[in-house]
Amino acid sequence: MSISDDFLSILACPICKKPLELSEDGKFLISRVAEKVYRIEDGIPVLLVDEAVDLEEWAKNQ
Repeated sequence: MSISDDFLSILACPICKKPLELSEDGKFLISRVAEKVYRIEDGIPVLLVDEAVDLEEWAKNQ
């Protein structure tokens, strides 16, 4: 299940309030400004700060 462009356009990082970008595989939302990555479970973004992963750490595992 993928996130639509319309839905993606209204999503924002809960830390910096800037737009999020969808990862190439469509499983994560990336905040370049806050340097955090949020997972997507069953088509639902999990935008919980406590469950976000550091962008650098996530990139190492990709």
